[in-house]
Amino acid sequence: MSQLQELIDTVFTKIPSVYLIIGSTVVFFFMGVLGFIVRSKAAERPISPIRIVLPPLFMSSGMLMFLFTQFQVPRSQVFEAAAVGLLFSTILIATTSFEQKNGLLFVKRSKAFIVILASLLIFRLVAKLILSSSIDVGELAGMFFILAFAMIVPWRIGMLIKYNNLKKRERLTVK
Repeated sequence: MSQLQELIDTVFTKIPSVYLIIGSTVVFFFMGVLGFIVRSKAAERPISPIRIVLPPLFMSSGMLMFLFTQFQVPRSQVFEAAAVGLLFSTILIATTSFEQKNGLLFVKRSKAFIVILASLLIFRLVAKLILSSSIDVGELAGMFFILAFAMIVPWRIGMLIKYNNLKKRERLTVK
């Protein structure tokens, strides 16, 4: 672990923060495009409780970043990032719905999802440009991770509730 800490220390001290910000923004943009493609492909397959629950579980491994001091976030900023994430999650919960086809449930394609994803990308870019002058790059990465996690967990819980309610209401025997 000390070698990894040394590597992280080297990256954050040797590479100018401007390059870290630009690099992470480019990576985030491509991840957003990839997320949109994956989400579009996923809409073609039936949804199941396991497919709803797994993404936040996989994402939770990212919490390991907080073992390193560069990514640790003050408590007040944790609450701020989580509050923004919860706000965005309400929009995702409201715009996510299911449809039944041949006894199977699918996530309905939504134009709102494209708008929400694009808005999140723009929000993150603008916030990063504004906040990078007063908050360290690593801390900022930690805040955006908290925001994303605080958005995805309630959204997926909301999806699971909607899924179970629809399954009960329609008396579906979906696995």
